[in-house]
Amino acid sequence: MHHAGRIVSRSEIIEHLYDEVFDRDSNTIEVFVGRLRKKLGVEVIQTMRGLGYLVAAPETEDVAKPRRTDPAAR
Repeated sequence: MHHAGRIVSRSEIIEHLYDEVFDRDSNTIEVFVGRLRKKLGVEVIQTMRGLGYLVAAPETEDVAKPRRTDPAAR
């Protein structure tokens, strides 16, 4: 994810997604975040009250490369 581990403000999200003609009182962002939480899990996106949203950084565990044991050690 592009902004994992960083707080992204609601206005940053709006500026990135919409043009200048956006109703800033709309709850579209909150609804979208709620839907993402349902799909990704509630622990992935945290609301930082008064600041924005924090996307949890991915775990550092290397899942793509499974560790292999030495065949000679068997």
